[in-house]
Amino acid sequence: MLIDRESIKAHIPHRDPFLFVDEVLELERGARIVAVRKFRPEEEFFKGHFPGSPIVPGVIILEAMAQAGGVLYNASFTEERVSKGQTGAYLAGLEKVRFRKAVYPNDLLKMDVRIQKMRSKIIIFTGEASVEGSKVAEAEIMVSLY
Repeated sequence: MLIDRESIKAHIPHRDPFLFVDEVLELERGARIVAVRKFRPEEEFFKGHFPGSPIVPGVIILEAMAQAGGVLYNASFTEERVSKGQTGAYLAGLEKVRFRKAVYPNDLLKMDVRIQKMRSKIIIFTGEASVEGSKVAEAEIMVSLY
């Protein structure tokens, strides 16, 4: 483990119950992050998605990848951002989103997120999520910096 759950909070503003990165396994500053999230059976969203046959909502998988991208970006460029007055980021768009397989309670979601493009106030990440080596989702994630 490179960065634990508590230390992740120094890089992104998300908190429980909406923090979806448990730990960072790999970090190549300015390029790539590998992070994981274990979905516990007591997660609130499992109560309604779907009773008796729970699966992780696809939007939660996308949010987890976006949060991993946020950790990557902030761990790589915090000083530069602050000097430009950019202290936050918003999800601005998603493209090429594909869900390949369902994610279930107790699954360990592994996210591999890379910086694809950076402009002055826009960053585009590519993300892949997998469970036990099998790809479950992929997307291009656009973030607007402010």
